[in-house]
Amino acid sequence: MRILILEDEIPAYEKLLTNLESYFTQAFQYDWARSTEKARTFLAQETYDFILSDIQLLDGISFDVFNTVKIDCPIIFCSAHDEYLFEAFRSNGIAYILKPYTQEDIRQALDKFQSFFKSESFQPIHNDTITMLKSALKQEETNYKKRFVIKKSKGIQLLNVSDISLIEASGDFCMAIDSKGKKHPISHNLGTIQQMLNPLKFFRINRSQIAHIEYIENIESHFKNRLLIQLSGIKEKVMTSSSTTSDFRKWLEQ
Repeated sequence: MRILILEDEIPAYEKLLTNLESYFTQAFQYDWARSTEKARTFLAQETYDFILSDIQLLDGISFDVFNTVKIDCPIIFCSAHDEYLFEAFRSNGIAYILKPYTQEDIRQALDKFQSFFKSESFQPIHNDTITMLKSALKQEETNYKKRFVIKKSKGIQLLNVSDISLIEASGDFCMAIDSKGKKHPISHNLGTIQQMLNPLKFFRINRSQIAHIEYIENIESHFKNRLLIQLSGIKEKVMTSSSTTSDFRKWLEQ
């Protein structure tokens, strides 16, 4: 048996491989690609029994590969995106796993693959299905806030969400701190801002602060099941609450 794993994050890849080794009693071969370019290379050279694929890769999305290369084997998607994106896969017999997933989720997906493998009932994925999913994914991404308009004494300033390291509550409004340590007042409460942001990139670590994953420099354990986080541009470390630490750890592995 030969498997292709498409996953850009090393910890997620290692977790998938561990689950595969636990599931299959016999040895199997596999290839691992972190980019669409490498995935195309493998698919041009090898034939696979099934593919384990994330959606977001280093240089694009896996749908771009499946739209240009003929796929004649089942695909098991492992993604943090909401389940509605995968409704179209049901009729094609393609399994999906929502991150953060458990070993049982992997087992059920592999059981589904085994049933297709034995019965030869799998139908290849159609291009119109991929197109629909790409459209849904693009729409989901565009719904999140891209920038805030910051009112200044001399006019207004645009603050890109991608430049924000930390957002913290400050009375009736919030303060966004960018990666250079500069503060920007935002006239929304923290709950409203949280709904505007992409949950794959921003996490509410406690009641008064939201952290941006791209600016996390270091994480260390603290007492009472809390974590200390060093963010770019932030002099003092911020801390998860004891109630959010578990979900924060899972969020980091997405």
